[in-house]
Amino acid sequence: MPAIQRFDHVGITVADLERVSAFFLALGLRVEAGPMDVQGDFLDTVIGIPGARTRIVVLAAPQGGTLLELSSFVRPDHQVGSPTAMATELGLRNVAFEVDDLDALVQRLAVDGHGLVGGVGQYQHTWRMAYVRGPEGIIVSLAERLG
Repeated sequence: MPAIQRFDHVGITVADLERVSAFFLALGLRVEAGPMDVQGDFLDTVIGIPGARTRIVVLAAPQGGTLLELSSFVRPDHQVGSPTAMATELGLRNVAFEVDDLDALVQRLAVDGHGLVGGVGQYQHTWRMAYVRGPEGIIVSLAERLG
């Protein structure tokens, strides 16, 4: 029976690839690949849209792990999502990162105009976590391990 071998990446479609990339780079991710244009039979077949063209950048955390692929469609035009979606709306709701200083990062992001969705919560004595709304409404979950 075939089995999954590893978790490779999470893909997020965005309108402004440069702006969203800059946000994640400022969080501490690094460029793994791209930006690059992808088009042709491969893309058309995989996504089921003939004549599609997208520009992508792949980002990685400093210590590796699952990659983040940001994609901006050149054709056809992207479809606008809900930039104010809350955690209860169906679909991918957040991308999560472990951080070393939650309070400092939340404050720095606030200066850049990226505020909290709710507040900073603590789960038992193990985690402190907050949701921050990044560019284009992307919710980024930031979690600091305690102890």
